[in-house]
Amino acid sequence: MPTKLLKPLKREIIIKEQPYIVTLSPEGLKITAKGKRKGQEMAWDALVVVDGAPAAESDASAEQE
Repeated sequence: MPTKLLKPLKREIIIKEQPYIVTLSPEGLKITAKGKRKGQEMAWDALVVVDGAPAAESDASAEQE
């Protein structure tokens, strides 16, 4: 059985010879250049695909109707 993600999990990765920190948390995913504070963040619901469209887009289109 997989372990539940209850607190942030950080790992270092190398992209084009540059180190980055990837943080997985219950809220979403964040990637930041090592030594920096600001980075790119994405909520999990923005990554999930529902009926061929990302969940965030499906929710927005349902609200417009």
